[in-house]
Amino acid sequence: MDNLEKIVSDALEQFGRIDDATQLEQAKARFLGKAGALTDLLKGLGKLPAEERREAGSRINAAKERIEAALTERRDALARLQLDARLAEEALDVTLPGRGAGRGRLHPLTRTQDRIEAIFRSIGFDVADGPEIETDWNNFTALNNPENHPARSMQDTFYVEAKDKDGRPLLLRTHTSPMQVRYARMHTPPIKVIAPGRTYRVDSDATHSPMFHQVEGLWIDENISFADLKGVYTEFLRRFFETEELDVRFRPSFFPFTEPSAEIDMAFAAGPSKGKWLEISGAGQVHPVVIRNFGLDPERYIGFAFGSGVERLAMLRYGISDLRLFYDGDLRFLQQFA
Repeated sequence: MDNLEKIVSDALEQFGRIDDATQLEQAKARFLGKAGALTDLLKGLGKLPAEERREAGSRINAAKERIEAALTERRDALARLQLDARLAEEALDVTLPGRGAGRGRLHPLTRTQDRIEAIFRSIGFDVADGPEIETDWNNFTALNNPENHPARSMQDTFYVEAKDKDGRPLLLRTHTSPMQVRYARMHTPPIKVIAPGRTYRVDSDATHSPMFHQVEGLWIDENISFADLKGVYTEFLRRFFETEELDVRFRPSFFPFTEPSAEIDMAFAAGPSKGKWLEISGAGQVHPVVIRNFGLDPERYIGFAFGSGVERLAMLRYGISDLRLFYDGDLRFLQQFA
């Protein structure tokens, strides 16, 4: 017990000159560890007479508290020194100008869809939106595509396991035409509406994507003709591409939901694509069966419908050759459309 003060003074002296946290813990072990100096004294208490044991134990515990207090103080000092060193190393010059936040930009497909909607709104069309998970009836059957119809094979799609309330299959819509069905069944003629949105088909290459965007148009009234279709769509193309120097032609085709049906082609009258015909849309007079499925009388109402790919229009407007660029997320590509 005579060297108790020396143990304390040695501990305080060693702790005070250590500048490394690891070395400090090693020094702690020499005094407070299992084989440390104070631990040996505590083990020797049992050899002392009973009348001396209490006083000796009290002195050892007091010495232990002093050593632990000095250890804690040195730990805190070393932590502060380490923090000061990091702050000095990572110092910020608060007088420098801020970097600023990057400006967000609309995706070219969003810009294209907004442009399409604005043009059709200006000529009296409503814009409708609806679910991307559709019933088989809305997506196919109501549009004169009955089960096992060969035209369905042109639109291989993604079915989901769930069923509708009537037990009919659900699928990711292959076109936005189901919105024509939904809209027509909720409104009375005259019906003038476009339905832009995402659609899905099992297809993927430089000009096709499993997910793509369409805009479908519908005009139903008592006296709507093919001439109205040509006038509306030609006006749309000229305003979309901001030029009067383009030609439009209608080629006979087949779609189960229109009769007669046509493919719409366009050709620029000037520029690098001068005279080159490009398919731009499918269209036609709405089939009487479809009008009946709208809940309308085909003997009274007639009209036209068309469907165009938003990506196709964007590619032509911006001169893009590969549709997949829209979905790669490459900022070098997207920043061109600011």
